[in-house]
Amino acid sequence: MINSMRSPPLDGTTNSRASAAYKMIWCWHFYAGLFVLPFILILSVTGSIYLFKPQIERWEERGYLSLGTRGTVSADQQLAAVLTASPGARFEYYRLPRKVGDAAMVQLGLPDGSKRQVFVSPQGKVLGSWNPETRIADTVARIHGTLLLGKWGDWLVELAASWTIVMILTGLYLWWPRPLRFAGTLWPRLSLRGRPLLKDLHRAAGFWIAGLVLVMLASGLPWAGAWGSAFKWARAELGLVNGPQDWKIGVDGGHAGHHGAVPMVTPASDPGPSLPLATFVAKADAEHMPFPVLVLPPHAPQRFGPPTGDVWTAKSETQNRTLGRQVTYDPATGVEIGRRGFSDQHIIDRIVNTGVAWHEGQLFGLANQLIGLATAIALIAVSILGVLMWLKRRPAGTFGAPDVSIRVSGKWFFAGLVVLGLMMPLFGLSVIIVCLADWSYRFGCSSIGIR
Repeated sequence: MINSMRSPPLDGTTNSRASAAYKMIWCWHFYAGLFVLPFILILSVTGSIYLFKPQIERWEERGYLSLGTRGTVSADQQLAAVLTASPGARFEYYRLPRKVGDAAMVQLGLPDGSKRQVFVSPQGKVLGSWNPETRIADTVARIHGTLLLGKWGDWLVELAASWTIVMILTGLYLWWPRPLRFAGTLWPRLSLRGRPLLKDLHRAAGFWIAGLVLVMLASGLPWAGAWGSAFKWARAELGLVNGPQDWKIGVDGGHAGHHGAVPMVTPASDPGPSLPLATFVAKADAEHMPFPVLVLPPHAPQRFGPPTGDVWTAKSETQNRTLGRQVTYDPATGVEIGRRGFSDQHIIDRIVNTGVAWHEGQLFGLANQLIGLATAIALIAVSILGVLMWLKRRPAGTFGAPDVSIRVSGKWFFAGLVVLGLMMPLFGLSVIIVCLADWSYRFGCSSIGIR
């Protein structure tokens, strides 16, 4: 809410048409801010936590680090120990240790369809296991992506993100100084007190974070349910991009880099003789890929896309997707038969994956995390300032909403709503509903003589 309670300029120098347009945009900004406020609080807090997923997961796994290298056994012996401790489980992938002396992690698919991540020491001792869905980052991701409400929650989050974009854009219109001045616009006038100071803080902080918030919101849309599905359709059916999409959409995806539940897959045929796991672990290690590095056997289910097929696969699932790559090997000979990295992707996928890395705070390390955290904190502060301004302004015992109704007037504003509605389908549908409700209310009032 960059300037949700700033009064329209009625100083005699602004004509009535400009004043009416200002009031209308002010009204849209106010109601957009009111709607998205609870979502901003939830998504900013959960998003801030998720930014530090690498640090959180390292803390979770602290008991499996620095175990020493004396008596080290092969990856095949480690896998055998894990499977012995979990009868009936299916091997899905082996995660290389973070560094020499740390535990490896083996993910298993259990007969009931659930997953189990098992940690095994370099000496082949099973140290512990957990359901990946119970990990801190995964739990936070589900709240962030669906509010724990399934598909309805996914749609609500996408709708809130869409209206937040509208709030920012209308706020920028209201922010533009009339007349032009820097104090109170680019920086707050700290000599003020009360509501004028709150207004300056709201305006200046809102302006400086507007671009960062817009990028954050836009980079999250590709894995939102409605928008992501439409984008996936355009990507595939219109022939924009060839090859599989490597991020999930909607409820099953939650967040582009999250662990999604993958169904058990039975090979269509016997993959035939294969070299041992240790061979492909050694090849993956020699690639020096960024952590986490996974080795997947033939026909292993993947988080994104179809099973691996009749090949062994070594891949990095680093959240900085610009550094990720994948190498495939012939099971019988160990010969490399395929390689794919960020530079091999279509430009559209590279843009999306760069945005995902930025959104998750991993594009350029700690600085990216701190920028994301500062943006989230500032967005919460700006929203709370807007609420405080509203509470200070409204007369006692009243709601204190703008004294104009939600309406669409002016060809440029109407065109902007149409463009945004086409770009964000859920937002477009919600605008139609809001306008119909407002028209019905005003029509009903006029029919009984109420103004």
